[in-house]
Amino acid sequence: MKSNRTSAVFALILTVCLALTPAFGASKELIQLQTQVDQLQQQMTQMTQSFNERMGVMTHLVEQNSDVVNRVNTALKDLQTSINKQQQDRSGQTDQISGQIQSLNDTMDELKVRMAKLSKQLEDMQSAQQSMVASQTQQQQQAQAIAQAPPPDVLYNNALRDYNGGKPDLAIQEFNDYVKFYPNTDLAGNAHFYIAELLYRGSDFAKAIEEYDLVLQNFPGGNKAAAAQLKKGFALLEIGKQTEGTNELRHVIQRYPRSNEATQARERLRKAAPAPRTR
Repeated sequence: MKSNRTSAVFALILTVCLALTPAFGASKELIQLQTQVDQLQQQMTQMTQSFNERMGVMTHLVEQNSDVVNRVNTALKDLQTSINKQQQDRSGQTDQISGQIQSLNDTMDELKVRMAKLSKQLEDMQSAQQSMVASQTQQQQQAQAIAQAPPPDVLYNNALRDYNGGKPDLAIQEFNDYVKFYPNTDLAGNAHFYIAELLYRGSDFAKAIEEYDLVLQNFPGGNKAAAAQLKKGFALLEIGKQTEGTNELRHVIQRYPRSNEATQARERLRKAAPAPRTR
């Protein structure tokens, strides 16, 4: 299209030149002008060819650039797709890791509870073992002490001799040794009773009551039970506990009505009773 336009321009120029030329024929100037026009036409043709060649190159470059742009766009889309997929995978992995962490935390809490229980059981076992060791040690010491102690009849007779001989402190010590080394014999109840009697004589009524109670609790069928309950009632009256003391004396009368202790209990109750009012 551009070549046709160029030809038309040259034709127009040639027409003008011919119109200006005299009618009598071609002159030298006309020939020169024709030559210049031909040269100009050749140059225009060369320029057109060069332009067309350059346009072809530019078109090829544009096409190449379009291909590159398309490839870049495709690569960007693929990259974006890959990034989105990685983000989704990471999100799933994050949720999975969070679940695993929560599961580990739950397991740790359960382990802590188990460890606390095991620690408590271990402490209990250690305490039981220590108690067992202490008990065994105490039993061994008692066995050693019994092995080194005098025979029961010798120890009891010595204590009874000092009791009757007016040596209360020595007798109390010997009776205490007897109940310490031989607490389960029949004479152990008698030993507690004589200790109580010595405390009663020394006006230590509160401790005497404790020893009388040991006789009544541990040896209720012993030969000192009635006397222990009677003297417990007397000791309670001595410290001002009238109601408790009179109740003990009434129990003596109820349990042992024909005994000497019952007679003493009735006599003490009569003395403790208030005198009748006179009108």
